[in-house]
Amino acid sequence: MEIEIVDKKENAILKRVEVEFAVSHPNGPTPKRNEVRDSIADAMGAKKETVVIDQLSSTFGKPTTYGYAKVYKTVEDARAVEMEHIQKRNNIFVEKKAAEKGEAK
Repeated sequence: MEIEIVDKKENAILKRVEVEFAVSHPNGPTPKRNEVRDSIADAMGAKKETVVIDQLSSTFGKPTTYGYAKVYKTVEDARAVEMEHIQKRNNIFVEKKAAEKGEAK
């Protein structure tokens, strides 16, 4: 599996770098989200926990997967911005305690 960063843009307001990438996998199936996160973290010099894969798209018969990811400065920045289902999909979600939910009433 080989990853190529196609485009990257700095988003200072949301404290992240937005990355478009292409993953070449000629000798295997479409890579798992977790493997792609590892590769992007290595390519961007970031921690895996700060990488959020937003989209992966493959075409039947082609050994290339295209995608969009966001690399945050910290995990807390990612949790503050990303929707809950995206956090769960990327394993950065932390559930609030029942006591905290009860206090909000």
